Amino acid sequence: MNFKIYPLQFNPIFKERIWGGSKLKALLDKPIASDTIGESWEVSTVEGDVSVIANGAFTGQSLLDIIETYPEEILGAGVFSKFGKQFPLLCKYIDAKDDLSIQVHPNDELAKKRHNSYGKTEMWYIMQADENAKLITGFKKNSDTSEFLQNLKDKTLPSILDIKVVTRGDVFFIQTGTIHAIGAGIVLAEIQQTSDVTYRVYDWDRVDQNGNPRELHLDLALDAINYDVVDTQKEYDKENNESNPMVVCPYFTTNYVPLDGKIAVDKTGNSFTVYMCVEGSFGLDFENVNYPYKKGDTVLIPAAMKKFVLNGNASLLEIYIS
Repeated sequence: MNFKIYPLQFNPIFKERIWGGSKLKALLDKPIASDTIGESWEVSTVEGDVSVIANGAFTGQSLLDIIETYPEEILGAGVFSKFGKQFPLLCKYIDAKDDLSIQVHPNDELAKKRHNSYGKTEMWYIMQADENAKLITGFKKNSDTSEFLQNLKDKTLPSILDIKVVTRGDVFFIQTGTIHAIGAGIVLAEIQQTSDVTYRVYDWDRVDQNGNPRELHLDLALDAINYDVVDTQKEYDKENNESNPMVVCPYFTTNYVPLDGKIAVDKTGNSFTVYMCVEGSFGLDFENVNYPYKKGDTVLIPAAMKKFVLNGNASLLEIYIS
């Protein structure tokens, strides 16, 4: 079969979470029936949760299926040479009705040794925040294991952590080792390495419907934590019809694109591109076809799709591997 090049969309993979809500339906029009959906995995190749194509000639095939057959066309020459036939990112929307656990993710080295996985460097773009909604991102001042454990024992851990009130448009870059938590009342877009390795250290003494606390991973977390202060919040430009850099790291580049009218895009073919529509609606013109998208949609542009036009009025996250 010849490679039919077009922008790919996927069936979202919904995740029930003890802290989840219903805003993914209310704000992003996701087809959910539950009131405890915490995550919509938009593009994923995590084992057991591989995205399935929802549009066009490849409908019903998994992302891994078409990467297996067309690795360079989908991933790009640069990504293929670095990662082989692995898709290196996981893109999702998160609805935190309640506080998430305080947690940390291991780096590549630890994750490889313990779980044969990548680490989990990630970033957040705040799409909606209730008044006074907060995040935890690292420590207030440099700490150490003994101070951390003492505060955990005394149930005063938040007192030594950096707590930030957030509003729409705020961006945070969470490197591996950074202790963190998403607070209640926040909807965000998350871009991360392909990994589902999380070490919970504190879960607010919460129990599930059977009265059981969720598993904690303190023994694994202690040597994964970076106890130094880190700068997590990212400032960025918002120039219309431009790709404004937000986060540039070895694992992904994410730009903010305020679309107001039309942009002709010309890619190198070195990497795929993902667009997450975080506000408004837009169209993508390619080979005389217009593909329409709205807030909450996520689209994967194969690397072989080098020239196309974006048009409309929208705020986009543009994600690729540098």
